[in-house]
Amino acid sequence: MTTLHVGRAAGLAGLIVLVALGMSGCDYWPPALQAQIEQLKVDAQSAQADKAKVEAQVSTLTAEKAALVNKVEELSRLLKTRADQVASLEQSLAAEREKVAKMSAKPAKATAKKKTAKKH
Repeated sequence: MTTLHVGRAAGLAGLIVLVALGMSGCDYWPPALQAQIEQLKVDAQSAQADKAKVEAQVSTLTAEKAALVNKVEELSRLLKTRADQVASLEQSLAAEREKVAKMSAKPAKATAKKKTAKKH
């Protein structure tokens, strides 16, 4: 055999070995790569735990927000009711003041008439 045939045979043998390893899978992982894989798994689990914690917080805060929105709406309705009551009371007070002013004006006119009548 010539060197050309030997080189081809070695290349073909190497290719067969690579194909055989590729089909059967490689069970050997270098220790550094195994350590990285384990660290990535730990990081992924930690990230999932953090995600679950944040999702729980978001859920809690969403419920609290809804409760606060309802409270604000309730207080807004109450404020409107109270404002309407104040306006009504102010109108009643103004009407009563007018009545008192009219009542106090009549006796003043009557006493003024009596004084002018006595003078004549």
